[in-house]
Amino acid sequence: MKIGIICASENELEPFFEDFQESTVVEKTRIKIHIGKVDSHDVYLLYSGVCKVNAAIATQVLIDNFSVDAVINSGVAGGMDEKIRIFDTVISTEVAYHDVSEDILTEYHPWMKSVFFKADEKLLGSSRESVKNTDTKGTVYFGRMVTGEAFITDDGRQRILDEFSPLSVDMETGSIAHVCYVNEVPFIAVRSITDTADHSGSDFFEKNCETASKIAKDITIAIIRNL
Repeated sequence: MKIGIICASENELEPFFEDFQESTVVEKTRIKIHIGKVDSHDVYLLYSGVCKVNAAIATQVLIDNFSVDAVINSGVAGGMDEKIRIFDTVISTEVAYHDVSEDILTEYHPWMKSVFFKADEKLLGSSRESVKNTDTKGTVYFGRMVTGEAFITDDGRQRILDEFSPLSVDMETGSIAHVCYVNEVPFIAVRSITDTADHSGSDFFEKNCETASKIAKDITIAIIRNL
């Protein structure tokens, strides 16, 4: 199976090299794709850069150039639900944009029935089995993620909670899910928490990014090995 792994940043990518048998590196659209193996699976590993457009470009590169069978988004996120704590992990069941009007997706391309991009059922099944056998810091939750360009502050948090009731928020997952949806490629996201409403701001993100990235990596590798 050919699996693409997309991380937003180099910090989120770096932990994968502990488990990744790299054979070569190629460059497309200024993105370096590390090609190698995790067990018997061919894996295409990259970091896209932050924001929706960068993530979308990277996803299409994986699909067009390497014909990946599935895409996993791995990395960190901000916690939104009050039960979510730092170093918990959210695995997506569905993803939406919190900064895009609903009719843009439902009345125009890709003419969706709702604003939510669903995670692949096979990948979800592998995730649920993998979590049972993975010893990781924090609690793993399955649920809704939302994506938007802005780093969430207290001013915007309540609107997003009222409208979407998400577990986590980030700047890339929705666009990766969007590209996978229109290409009919299975997708799932694994995001570990760096900051919450009670512990918010860039200082917490920077402090917790390394540990959270490794947690997300461990779970992502477990999912791949279980496929």
